[in-house]
Amino acid sequence: MENFSIFNIFTMLGGLAFFLYGMNVMSTGLEKLAGGKMEVALKKMTSNPFMALILGTIITIAIQSSSAMTVMTVGFVNSGIMALIDTVAVSFGANIGTTFTAWLLCLNGIDSGESEGIGSFFMKLLKPESFSPLIALVGIVMIMACKKAKHKDLGRIFVGFAVLMTGMDLMKGSIDPLANSPEFQKVLTKFENPFLGVIVGAVFTGIIQSSAGSVGILMNFASAGGMTYSMALPIIMGLNIGTCVTALISSIGVNKDAKRVAVIHVLINTIGTIVLLPVAMLLENFTAFGDFMNQPTGYIGIAGMHTAFNILVTVMLMPFSKQLVKLSQIIISDKKGESEKTDLFAALDTRFLATPSIAIEACRGTAVAMADLTKIAITDAISLLTSSYDDKKAQSVINTEDLIDKYEDKINGYLVRLSKSSITGKDSRTVSKMMHCVGNFERISDHAVNLIESLQEIQEKGIKFSDECINEIMIISDAINENILIAFDSYKNDDLVSAHKVEPLEEVVDNLSTELKNRHIRRLQNDECTVELGYIFQDILTNLERISDHCSNIAGCLIEIDEKTNIHAYLSDVKENDEQFRKEYKEYTELYFARLNNKAG
Repeated sequence: MENFSIFNIFTMLGGLAFFLYGMNVMSTGLEKLAGGKMEVALKKMTSNPFMALILGTIITIAIQSSSAMTVMTVGFVNSGIMALIDTVAVSFGANIGTTFTAWLLCLNGIDSGESEGIGSFFMKLLKPESFSPLIALVGIVMIMACKKAKHKDLGRIFVGFAVLMTGMDLMKGSIDPLANSPEFQKVLTKFENPFLGVIVGAVFTGIIQSSAGSVGILMNFASAGGMTYSMALPIIMGLNIGTCVTALISSIGVNKDAKRVAVIHVLINTIGTIVLLPVAMLLENFTAFGDFMNQPTGYIGIAGMHTAFNILVTVMLMPFSKQLVKLSQIIISDKKGESEKTDLFAALDTRFLATPSIAIEACRGTAVAMADLTKIAITDAISLLTSSYDDKKAQSVINTEDLIDKYEDKINGYLVRLSKSSITGKDSRTVSKMMHCVGNFERISDHAVNLIESLQEIQEKGIKFSDECINEIMIISDAINENILIAFDSYKNDDLVSAHKVEPLEEVVDNLSTELKNRHIRRLQNDECTVELGYIFQDILTNLERISDHCSNIAGCLIEIDEKTNIHAYLSDVKENDEQFRKEYKEYTELYFARLNNKAG
């Protein structure tokens, strides 16, 4: 081919590399800028198919990747966050959202013309080759000069867009020599076979795993001339099928419902092609529509067909969402008597690491589950202090503590992997809070087991506390249970108002512990208690006091990170100068010491 050489192929491949890298940089920046808010909304609103369709479209446009959107839904289903049926509308939305990139690439097709004047100047300014360098410059300046993470992320989006458009321009320049090549026209005639077009589109997109990259190359080939609508449409259908490869890869090693998400994605695009391709061929051969289909296409024509195809598939198949789910269940069937084990840590899916905001939200959900387990373990242990010993309940606390240890290991391991990603300032604070609070949850569960061991010792030795001693334990236990409730809820709800209530009660618990120890010494001096029981009583008080300390640590962590203050300076200041602290401290003191004095009386 005249003027076309191996170097043009090198340039085209380099252009594709720039394009894909720019797309990756831009989508990463967009995802970080969104901060996971849209993805969180997706989890909450997928019960409404129409809203799920819209959100799936918006999120795919925002993160510029239908593959990432599908991988995300595979992870959601695998972790039990979303039901299988809820992902169908999201898949349709992802297919529509991914066509936005094609319209963005249409900027490369703007013709500024040969004429001079203000009109020509503005038309030329709209071409990416004109404004991309300026956008790249602005992006680099923002990355280097801005201090706020959001501004830096915006700069990365600008740079990613400029690199993407540069790649597109390189591909266009490498293909331009083919415009007048007879050999190229002969190659194009091969694509008059629609089935070949579908296969080529699917295989190429499957290899590069980017429908946007395939659309970009198709647009550039079309701009070289000779490609008609009828040639391009099957390729577009094929690339929709090819983009399912990422979903299929992501479904390796997940549960069956998660595998079905990938199957549904394949079914949507394959059935859409099987139905609409023959319809297009019939219309082309037996109606006036054929005249239109045989006209040369370009940037806008390909973008229009890409969007139209995905919208038509959505209109055609979305009413049959339940049938698609059933078909996926036939393809990925359940064996008789087989039931999948529930994975408590399924939310800590490595697929989410590609979108850190989602990974953080999933990890936080697991941390909240750990907090709930810890609260059950410690309240059960405390309840046994003032009731008859229950060996079954005691063993349950010990088993729960073992599970909480596993939670700590899994969450911390996931957070270590997550910390290697580039995350926003807000997400970084969430990770810091998790790291601190998860450790405190685990320590609290350890103290729950310590309490059980003290009770087991009492049981084995056949000794028991006096009624006065049990009443004292009940009062301090109630104060600690209240502090556990406040501290844990403050973490789960990210509630700083509740977090500020923990420290006044913690001070009262410390005072109660001191008072109870003094009373116990008096009982020992009056021979009202044995030394053996005295040691056990001291151990119980020490463990109860440590539990309250960890509640204070949880609340203090939230205050320190969210209010950006030094916790030691804060505690020192608040105890001396904060009127609200003194008020709450007084109220708690009057409440619990009044009960203690009444019991004593």
